[in-house]
Amino acid sequence: MSSNQEALPAKTSPPKPTIANFDPVAMKAPFYLRVGAVAFDYLLIVIWPVLGLLLGRTLGIDGAKLLTGELNNVAWLIAILVGLSNGILLPLVTGQSLGKMAAGLRIVASDGGHPPVGSMIFRQTLGYLLTLGSLGLGFLFSVFSSKGRALHDYISGTEVVFGSTIVRKKS
Repeated sequence: MSSNQEALPAKTSPPKPTIANFDPVAMKAPFYLRVGAVAFDYLLIVIWPVLGLLLGRTLGIDGAKLLTGELNNVAWLIAILVGLSNGILLPLVTGQSLGKMAAGLRIVASDGGHPPVGSMIFRQTLGYLLTLGSLGLGFLFSVFSSKGRALHDYISGTEVVFGSTIVRKKS
């Protein structure tokens, strides 16, 4: 470098948000709160086809028309859209489904920060399928784990914590 050229500072990315004073054992999400959050999410999906059937019966639609009609198709389409947005998109962006928000739970990476996009997509899709494929035993992992991690948390490198205050790490 010549004497009149100064070295430019290296670009650094801002620190990623993380939970203040993160302690996964102390912040372990209680099993029953996790069950309640999943039940809440399930009800948000199931309510639409039920409402479609009830509305169809109220309008006098009967028999096969009730199950194969447009009203039923629209109700199932809404249920699918709610399921995808609440089960994949919302956790991907916020780290919480609506059920987790209501229960005060959050999905975080092992260091307390927001999990990588790939990990979240894997957790919310294949991770849940593998946990369900274990006949629900994958959910019971969270009862016996010191950090409350279920099978899909172990394989995606995430944890579910109760309560969180996200702050920026100081560099």
